[in-house]
Parts: sequence; C-alpha cells; structure tokens
Amino acid sequence: MSDASTHDRIDALVRSDDVVLFMKGTRDFPQCGFSAVVVKALKLLDQPFTEINVLEDPDIREGVKAYANWQTIPQLYVRGEFVGGCDIVREMYESGELQTLLAQKEGSAQS
Repeated sequence: MSDASTHDRIDALVRSDDVVLFMKGTRDFPQCGFSAVVVKALKLLDQPFTEINVLEDPDIREGVKAYANWQTIPQLYVRGEFVGGCDIVREMYESGELQTLLAQKEGSAQS
C-alpha cells in the first residue's frame, strides 16, 4: 500500500458527494451497530449519501483512520469536511445540529 496513493483515493471519495459515509457494510446491510446508527439518522432525515464499505478494502479501512486522525469507523463527511463518528452524529441528530448542517448550502458553512 502506498500511503500517498491511499490518501489520494480517500480524498477523492470524500469529495465525490456532499455526504459520504465510511462504514462497515452497506446502507441496506450495516455490518456493525455503530454504522447502523449513522445510517438510520441519515435515512430518518431522508438524506442522500454515498456509502463506502471499508470491509471491501483494507487500505481504505486503515487509511481513513489516518486521513481524519480518527481511529474508529463509521466516519461521516459533509461537503468534504469530517463531521465525526457514531456518537457525534447521534448527538448532532438529537440536538438538531445535524439537520442544520445538512440543510446548509455549499459554501455557507461557518468554520
């Protein structure tokens, strides 16, 4: 595995859609409870998203951890920015912050 090559692949995946979820399994068949929680939140919000099944590619599975400096999966990205994992997404959903973030238009996110 080339770290630069894997980083570039992940970068392209993160930027491939407005909402990208690196997860174990697929939206229809999550392979872990944490991934299932994030999928459920996105589905409840009727939010389209691209899922990347890290179980299909060990380089992506390990590389995405270094990419965000976040050691667990799932990992949610919105408009190219890392949002967080299961606990953060669940808290954001419960507080309404996730809905607000997803509703923002490109370029209007405040940093």
